[in-house]
Amino acid sequence: MSVIFFDIGATLADPHTEPDGSLTLRPLPRVLAALDALSEVRKGIISNPGAAEAAVARALAEAFPGRFTDAALVHWGVKDSRGIFDRAVAGTGGAAAEDCVFVGEDAQERGFAREAGMRTAAHPVFALAATENRPVLRARIELRDGGDLPSLTAAMDETEAVPAEVVSERLVLAMLTARGVETLERAGFTVDVRGPAEDMVASPVRHGPTTE
Repeated sequence: MSVIFFDIGATLADPHTEPDGSLTLRPLPRVLAALDALSEVRKGIISNPGAAEAAVARALAEAFPGRFTDAALVHWGVKDSRGIFDRAVAGTGGAAAEDCVFVGEDAQERGFAREAGMRTAAHPVFALAATENRPVLRARIELRDGGDLPSLTAAMDETEAVPAEVVSERLVLAMLTARGVETLERAGFTVDVRGPAEDMVASPVRHGPTTE
C-alpha cells in the first residue's frame, strides 16, 4: 500500500505566530479536501521545523486533527539531500520506495525524493495521481470569450488542476492531470498541453491587486 509524505510550509499550510507567541498552521486552500480524499492511505510528514520542532508538531496536530497520527511516519529535518527521504522510506515498515510519494512545493526537494526512488507531487491535489502513477502535465489555458479568472479557478477547484502562473487575464499556465484536461475542456476552456510538469510550482490565482 502507498505511503504519502507531505511537506508542511507552502504545501499543507502557512505558519503564523499569534500575539501570545504561539505558532499556528493555517491550511492552504483545497488541502483538507485532498487529505480527506486520501483517508484510506497512510500519511506522513517530511518537513524542516528548525528549532521549533515541538511547536510545529503541536500546531500540526491542531490544524490537521486525526490526519497525521503515525509517529513512525513523521520525519523532521533538512531536505538538502536524499538522506531524509531514504530514512522516511525505511520507517514505513516495509513499503518500497516506489510505493512512497513525497508531496512538496519545492522542485529541488522533489528531486532529492526521486533520487531516493520515491514518486513526487507538487501539490496535495496531485497526491492520488502520484500513487496511481498518473503523470502531471504543464499546460497553457486560454479563457473563452466571456470567461474570467474566477470562473477558471472554480473549474480548477473541481478537478486535478492548479495554476502555476497568471500570464494575463486571458492566459494561465497550469499543472493538471489528464482528468483535469478533460474537465476543463468540457467547461469550455482551451487547454494546450506542453509536457511533464516536474519542475513547476503551484501558485494561487489572484483576481485583483495584491501586496507582497
